[in-house]
Amino acid sequence: MKKVVVALFALVAFAGTAFAAPEFIEMKKGVKFPHKAHVAAVGNCKKCHETKPGKIEGFGKEWAHKNCKGCHAEGKKGPTSCKECHK
Repeated sequence: MKKVVVALFALVAFAGTAFAAPEFIEMKKGVKFPHKAHVAAVGNCKKCHETKPGKIEGFGKEWAHKNCKGCHAEGKKGPTSCKECHK
């Protein structure tokens, strides 16, 4: 029972962060990330935030090119070229 309560609390706490998420996040190299649009489109925070809400651990050029660009290419939606993200 104790584990169920803890798991439920963690789920509610994690889900609540989506409502507090900013509309856009200004990133390095001229990338303006539309966070709310991604929350609506993906629907699962853990797709990007693997461990916890907030700043993504290990985020950088390699992570973004693998995960963001890979997801866009796989879904055939969103930017996949340099100039589409880096403006």
